[in-house]
Amino acid sequence: MIYLPNVRGQIKKSFPLSTISWLKVGGPADILFKPVDLLDLQKFMRQIDKKVPIFVLGACSNLIIRDGGIEGVCIKLGKEFNEIVIRDDGLVSAGAGCLGSHVATKAAAAGFDLTFLRTIPGTIGGAVYMNSGCYDQYVKDVFVSAQFVSDEGLLKTLYAEDLDFSYRKSNIPHRWVLINALFKPSIFDPKALSSKMNDMIKLRDKTQPRGELCCGSAFRNPSGKVSSGKSDQTNEFKAWKIIDDAGLRGVKLGGAQVSSKHSNFLINTGNASSADLEELGENVRRDVFKHSGIKLEWEIKIIGKKSSIFNKMPEPHAVLIK
Repeated sequence: MIYLPNVRGQIKKSFPLSTISWLKVGGPADILFKPVDLLDLQKFMRQIDKKVPIFVLGACSNLIIRDGGIEGVCIKLGKEFNEIVIRDDGLVSAGAGCLGSHVATKAAAAGFDLTFLRTIPGTIGGAVYMNSGCYDQYVKDVFVSAQFVSDEGLLKTLYAEDLDFSYRKSNIPHRWVLINALFKPSIFDPKALSSKMNDMIKLRDKTQPRGELCCGSAFRNPSGKVSSGKSDQTNEFKAWKIIDDAGLRGVKLGGAQVSSKHSNFLINTGNASSADLEELGENVRRDVFKHSGIKLEWEIKIIGKKSSIFNKMPEPHAVLIK
């Protein structure tokens, strides 16, 4: 039994997360909490038992939520955390609940270049957490600071050096909830930025499985040294190319499929379970390793209670050294 603070926001028990997942899969959250404002969130964090797991949901655009659901409390920030402010000092402030695409569009109209966020699905909170990026630009390149509600319900500010950004990672303290981020983008002509984003959208629509039930890239692009026991080579790899070379484009398992349009995307063809998607991804990792000696790492975050047990990958004979 979870003791729930008396708050003004919505609290829903056994909430079906498949209804908000981009993949349309996943079991229930024990508790879903939608705070009505900052004070409501602070009160909840201050009073909730510290032993209760806390998970913050964004747009659920980079998640496989397992069929067993998520234990504890899921927090989802609503419109009260969606404000975008173009400041006179050249900084852009964005609430954690904002979609990155909306922030990019509004900033571009004012002549500020956050265009890399335009084609990345998800919220600003998720973008900071994952140090999201594309086209050789990442959140860390424009990040100034962020406000959080701590585990004790206190308002805290952390800066770029505090978060120690790395590839698809940030060092956000455990159980802290990001509520707002501040960016310092470069300044450009608004028309040029609009044209740039239109080109990005066209390229995305041409190369990625738009309109399908899928998230972003399933696996990280590996880079570093590949040691075969005889010699070392330093290379950069594209995950989709490695998957292609292993002959896995279009492969299916149950209702899950490796996209035939872009092989670093996993698709729910209509009746997939979370277990189908996770097992297919693990099969891809296993077969890629057998083919090339490269261990792919998940970029999609997999959360919740397992519903099946997967075979462990074999011990490597060729190792990717990061």
